[in-house]
Amino acid sequence: MNKLEITTTERGFRKAEFKDRYGLDCSIQESSIATEACLWLGANKGSHYDDKDMPVESQPGKCLARMHLSQEQVKALMPLLKYFLKHGVLPEK
Repeated sequence: MNKLEITTTERGFRKAEFKDRYGLDCSIQESSIATEACLWLGANKGSHYDDKDMPVESQPGKCLARMHLSQEQVKALMPLLKYFLKHGVLPEK
């Protein structure tokens, strides 16, 4: 995967789309949540969208395939992602 192209949704949120190793459509997108900075990240398949390109509330029995991450959660994931980038595996305990 080369550098991701950042686009803007109809509602003005930045988004990048890409395919995972198996060709599944995935994306990373700014969230519209007003209480803190968050991202949507993950596979698009199985996600439920309204006509504004925004995930809608999960419905019982249905999968929401994208993760909704706060800055704190991204911060916690970064060491794992950086380690994987350098070594090709996740760190030991």
